[in-house]
Amino acid sequence: MSKKTLTGANGAPIADNQNSRTAGPRGPVLIDDFNLIEKLAHFNRENIPERRVHAKGAGAHGTFVVTKDITQYTNANLFNTIGKKTPMLARFSTVGGERGSADTARDPRGFSLKFYTEEGNWDIVGNNTPVFFIRDAIKFPDFIHTQKRYPKSNLKDSGMMWDFFSLSPEALHQVTILFSDRGIPDGFRFMHGYGSHTYSLINKDGVRTWVKWHYRTQQGIKNLDPEKAGELAGSNPDYATEDLFNAIEKGDYPKWGVYIQVMTEEQAKNYKENPFDVTKVWSQKEFPLHEVGYFELNRNPENYFAEVEQAAFAPSNVVPGTGLSPDKMLQGRVFAYADAQRYRIGTNYQQLPINAPKCPYANYQRDGAMRLDQNGGGSPNYEPNSYENAPKQTNKPEPLFPVDLSGAAGQYDHRTDSDYYSQPAALFKLMNAEQKELLISNLAASMQGVKQEILERVLAHFVKIDPEYGQGIAKKLNIKLN
Repeated sequence: MSKKTLTGANGAPIADNQNSRTAGPRGPVLIDDFNLIEKLAHFNRENIPERRVHAKGAGAHGTFVVTKDITQYTNANLFNTIGKKTPMLARFSTVGGERGSADTARDPRGFSLKFYTEEGNWDIVGNNTPVFFIRDAIKFPDFIHTQKRYPKSNLKDSGMMWDFFSLSPEALHQVTILFSDRGIPDGFRFMHGYGSHTYSLINKDGVRTWVKWHYRTQQGIKNLDPEKAGELAGSNPDYATEDLFNAIEKGDYPKWGVYIQVMTEEQAKNYKENPFDVTKVWSQKEFPLHEVGYFELNRNPENYFAEVEQAAFAPSNVVPGTGLSPDKMLQGRVFAYADAQRYRIGTNYQQLPINAPKCPYANYQRDGAMRLDQNGGGSPNYEPNSYENAPKQTNKPEPLFPVDLSGAAGQYDHRTDSDYYSQPAALFKLMNAEQKELLISNLAASMQGVKQEILERVLAHFVKIDPEYGQGIAKKLNIKLN
């Protein structure tokens, strides 16, 4: 096997990679040592800014396989044939922690999927929970700030979180899930995933259907006891990352069944609840799951940075036959995610191999840092133009399919829908005594040290969900509620 020659980034061979150029054996170091300067300058820039949320995560490559015909709902190519396979990438993550934080934190898990379809890349950026804490993207920076560090102490502060939740009762459904026995998954393989938002599918006749995406683990549900999770946070903070990598490495490929709930536009108009409110679920009795297929994760990245850290997911990546919805949180994410990638990785982030589509692509984007392709070559950089071989629009309405709008432009109070309690109440009633006790204990532990006025305010909400729920937490905190 022939030896590879060490070169600089420009391809020129390097004769000595052990010693800096100095003025004599004792120095000083000379600034014209371009190998030293390049080496140190590159090292200084090896860390791109971490994700503001979902910074700690793991990913793997896989394959999505269609098992049922859903062409009545969509003409997207990846669904057009039973048995069809599409390459994909999955990334799992915690939400609030930094890159060095523990995999076993009590936190929702990001569940992001990228499908490399024949018509472009399609991303579903969801979580392991079917709902979220807030309804409107204008509150997202506020919510995330409560999950980060207190500006004065630079410490995590549960008082910020409970202050925000006590004043944002739409979060109670997600809070109940987060502090339940499913709040700390035992690794990434043993949890369900959800698109969480309402999305849409569009068929060949231009008929749109609203859908919710569900990914059901075929490994079974497994969760960690809080005490065990705390031990692992100290002994093996990369517990879930290690578990996923080792399982795939030894050929134990994890799988998830893919399902949708479907709702017609007419049903949505007349539904008792806002079907585009991400703090609420659709009843599976009224809107049962329909099987679509499954995906299997069967290949680990060769290089974590190139294939996971640089992986860029965004709900703005839609393809013909798929689409968005009026969900306020989703619409905010359509801008925010792609914009975060432009900041984090660079304006040409979609040209990186892990993000580039597998199908041919052509556009009028030009220039910018880290341009990886031919930058359009000698073709025009404006449109419309009269060049025969320049890219032209399709004139099809997909995937930005027309949406009926109504009402005057303005800022509408989303809290006019004050039903914060019925869905978490239904979830609480489904729990057995042991699950209720664990939920109440977890919440009480999280509230230790929080100001009395905040506790009284938030406990009043839990009592409205269910008196047993609120009073149970109050009892553990030695608080007497009226």
